[in-house]
This record gives sequence, C-alpha cells and structure tokens, in this order.
Amino acid sequence: MAKAAARPRRENPVIFDAARAAASRMFSAPFRSVLFKSIGLTLLILVGAWFGLREIFDALAMPWIDALLPGLPAWAGWLGLLAAIAAGIGIAVALSLLVAPVTALVAGLFLDDIAEVVERDSFPADAPGVAVPPLRSLVLSLKFVGIVILGNIVALLLLLVPGVNIAAFFIVNGYLLGREYFEFAAMRFRPEAEARALRRRHAWTIFLAGLVVAGFLAIPLLNLATPLFAAAMMVHLHKAISARDAGRTFAVDKRAAV
Repeated sequence: MAKAAARPRRENPVIFDAARAAASRMFSAPFRSVLFKSIGLTLLILVGAWFGLREIFDALAMPWIDALLPGLPAWAGWLGLLAAIAAGIGIAVALSLLVAPVTALVAGLFLDDIAEVVERDSFPADAPGVAVPPLRSLVLSLKFVGIVILGNIVALLLLLVPGVNIAAFFIVNGYLLGREYFEFAAMRFRPEAEARALRRRHAWTIFLAGLVVAGFLAIPLLNLATPLFAAAMMVHLHKAISARDAGRTFAVDKRAAV
C-alpha cells in the first residue's frame, strides 16, 4: 500500500515537466505554422458541421413538427421560436461533442511534424523517430476518432448522473487521450505491439498525463490546440519513461521556446 500511495508523487514531476515543456513551445515559430493550419481547418469543418446539422434539422424535424401540430393559430407562433432555440442548443451540444474528434482527426495530419520539431530541438543527441506509414496512420487516426466519439457520448450520458458528471469527462478523456497520444509518440521509435505493451506497463503514469491533456481540452478555444499540445507532451514523456526503463538518468527539457 505504501508503494502504491507513493507512486503519484514520483510520477507527477515528470508529467508536469513534460506539460510545461510542451506548453512553452505552443507559440514558437515551428509550432505556429502547424497550429494555425490545424485550427483553421478544424474551424472550417465545425462551421460546415453547424450548417449541415441545421439543414438536417430543417429537413427532418420541421415537417414532423408541422404534421404533429397542424393549423396552429397565429398566437402560437412562439412554439416555432422555442423549437428553433431548442434546435440551436441541440446543435451546439452536438458541436461540443465534435470538437475533440475533429481536432484529433485534423491534427493527425500534422502530429509527425510536431514530434519531429520536439525531438530535434529538445533531444538533438538522440536519433529521430520514424513517422508511422501514411495508410496505417490514417487507420489509427480514424480508429481514435471513433473511440473519442463513443467515449464522449458515454461522458455526456454520465453528466446526467449526480456526483459523477464532471469527473466522467476527465476520466474518460484522460484515459483515451493519454493512451492514444502516448502510443503515437512511442510508435515513432517502436513497433506498434511494443508501444502498446510499454503503455500498459506505465498505465498509471500515462493516465495522469492524460488528465493534464483533458484539462487542456476543457478550456474553450485553447482546446482547438489540444492534439498539438498532447503530441509534444507525450514525446517528452515517452523519452522520460524509456530512459527510466533503461536505467538512465533523464531530465525533461525545460528550455523556453523562442
């Protein structure tokens, strides 16, 4: 029991150092280009999703409402306004669920670029990682998006359960984001099965790191940059875990980016 209780105290400095190192580079010159491209494409997709969901509502829901309540008197026109407001709220909730998977999918196009920058700048003495083959990367990205959507649907349902709600969001996203982004960082240096085994051996550390990423995801607007922050953080964390497993001393790079 004493060992288990002590574990978070040993892990936290490495996790927070990795988070600080990633955050310090978010607006550095190499990151800005990728960041703006990723956010711009994400916003275009979300705007398109907004108009698409609104059109679907108009095409499917409005005829049903007209058929259900035919011949309403003029004074009941406020029901249409209430329906429009309810539809707007529903679409906004749907978009909030789409932020995480859409940013994950879009940023998947640029994650290797970010990892290369971090590896080159923070670990110049180490051999660089190798990008996952494009087809396999696409399959993994689509799988991740599906998992994130399902996970957030579960989290949304749990929001209705008193005493669980907010904790559900962090636990679900902490687990999913920590797992997927760590495996991404690890697969640049290891076969997929080995990366997954490493993640399982250090599940507690990676879950705690995932909670930090989930906290980043919970901040409006800043959450659009979550995949880039998570990728940079997990590159640092993978390096730290690999060094510790090999019995080497390691310090997460803390230099501020310029």
